[in-house]
Amino acid sequence: MTSTSTSRSAEPGTVLITGPTRNLGRHTTLALASRGADLLLVGRAGPDLTAVAGAARARGARVHEIACDLSRLADVRAAAAAVRDLLAAGTVRPLRALVANAGVMSADTRRASADGYELTFAVNYLAHARLIGDLLGSFTAPARVVLVGSNTYRANFWRRLLHVPEAKWADPIELARPAAGVSGIAYSNAKLAILYYAHELQRHAGGGVNVSVFEPGWMPGTALGRDAPAAVQAIGRALGRVPGVSTPRRSGPLLAAMAVDEKWARLRDGAFVVKTKPVDVHPVAVDRERERRLWAATAELLERADPASAFP
Repeated sequence: MTSTSTSRSAEPGTVLITGPTRNLGRHTTLALASRGADLLLVGRAGPDLTAVAGAARARGARVHEIACDLSRLADVRAAAAAVRDLLAAGTVRPLRALVANAGVMSADTRRASADGYELTFAVNYLAHARLIGDLLGSFTAPARVVLVGSNTYRANFWRRLLHVPEAKWADPIELARPAAGVSGIAYSNAKLAILYYAHELQRHAGGGVNVSVFEPGWMPGTALGRDAPAAVQAIGRALGRVPGVSTPRRSGPLLAAMAVDEKWARLRDGAFVVKTKPVDVHPVAVDRERERRLWAATAELLERADPASAFP
């Protein structure tokens, strides 16, 4: 699935990344800046976005900050429009990659986005589907979409220890509905949705845009789990100090490489990479019927939020 070359891309062009301000996103952003890409940083307005933009500029990158609250689909649509305007004006180089990094993990599935959808599903999945759909015609081939996935869609010993349940799939319309539920299950469902979406997106994207999924490795103690019970957070912080466990500092450059390095230029079809190794997903994560249904349901959910919009 990949070439044998380990050289960096000679022309990284412009890379858009969501959630660039903290942890994995920040370290990915800085690694991209060192690779010579123009950067479009899509995240919440504020000092954190300003700070990471400044740090990227200090590494020589041309950077544009695009304020966006991914829990508001209207914000996402406005961000996509801002990107299209920058590209049309020639302010940035051609769009070559989009890194869908932003994510939340709410322990309370009653929490809703501004559009009334379960918050974790809305931010981790729906917002990125909206953004990518609005920009699908704006990429210049060869281009890449890299989605941040997770192995949490299936259980193992460590996930059970940390009370992270495996995905329990349902119709996407149901997954998007806020309701009392099991702590963490919405996160696992959203990550399974990302795998299904990656496969279906490749079918719609054509040959000029390669779609892949990056798993940064288990990073206990990051802000992603800040809504978890205190005891679980304490275990996560302790395990985060174990040698060899993934950290944002280690995994950020690996994600940046997926977006621009020649090594990954041929990766497509929703291929799943765990840190540096392409691996086969569990059979539950490949289901053509679920993938088709997710695409159709996504269109329905996005059009409910904005009846004038089309997907993709």
